[in-house]
Amino acid sequence: MTEFSAKALNHIRKKFKGKKIAVIGDLMLDGYYWGDVKRISPEAPVPIVEIEDEFFRFGGAANVALNLLTLGAEPFPIGVIGNDLSGKIFLELMDKQGIRKEGIIRDKSRPTTVKTRVIAGKHHIVRIDRESKKYIDNSIKKKIIHALSNRIDELDAVIIQDYNKGVLSEELISDIISICNSKKKIITVDPKFDNFFEYKDVTVFKPNRKETEDALKIKLDSPEKISFAGDELIKNLNSKYLLLTLGEEGIALFEKDKPIRKVATKARKVADVSGAGDTVISTLTIALTAGANIAEAAYLANFAGGLVCEEIGIVPIDVDKLFTRLLAEL
Repeated sequence: MTEFSAKALNHIRKKFKGKKIAVIGDLMLDGYYWGDVKRISPEAPVPIVEIEDEFFRFGGAANVALNLLTLGAEPFPIGVIGNDLSGKIFLELMDKQGIRKEGIIRDKSRPTTVKTRVIAGKHHIVRIDRESKKYIDNSIKKKIIHALSNRIDELDAVIIQDYNKGVLSEELISDIISICNSKKKIITVDPKFDNFFEYKDVTVFKPNRKETEDALKIKLDSPEKISFAGDELIKNLNSKYLLLTLGEEGIALFEKDKPIRKVATKARKVADVSGAGDTVISTLTIALTAGANIAEAAYLANFAGGLVCEEIGIVPIDVDKLFTRLLAEL
């Protein structure tokens, strides 16, 4: 759908540097127990994983912020963590990465969202989640709005990253969009099922196939149904653009009163799709702030998402790897 010259790619890459982008949504911590299986437990028919390494990484909206950082931007995450040990680890990771913490709110009434994965060799054995999906109270909501309002003038864009973990209520979504639109900021959205239709009047709405199928109660099993779904969403939500991600089928790009455009996915050796959506929304948003048009931004985002699928576990996109691989495939 889109062709780049080396000159155009290098021009866009240079403009990634220093873009200020807020990420508002469900902040998470990803824990990993990595080891090997050599025997079955005598207590139950389950594998015994002998742990060789244990570590933590950013997940959810925090992983989006990390992707922005590794792409050259200055991320400003805004969200909630618990007043617990996991929250302490989360803040230590922020310090280590040099990510600003002013938008992080600690709420003693809820735990930090943690997803712990047990991996043996290249096999994902089990995931253990610790979280609260209860909506934040009004005092926390006001702190989120205050954090955004204080920084809105310096921002190039705002990403709303929703995982249905209780941070983004209908009222908060409306307030965030209103603030951003009043300042004419780029707003990109990665939704989940709850509040799917609350994201009106944004720049880009980026659902995946399953989210769209659940929201519209149709199966996207033909080009005609995909086209219908995109047209229906862009009309109902009044978004400037809609990017429907379709896994190995790539991305369907919709714009009002224009024909559907497709971004094909490169054939890759997929190791793990975890975190690919975070990479897509991060790359898409920074590309738009760097002056790429929507087709160029979608192409870059789709390419970046494919690259992180080659890695095991949730890892951010590396800007050098992204552009080196892009240039190699021109």
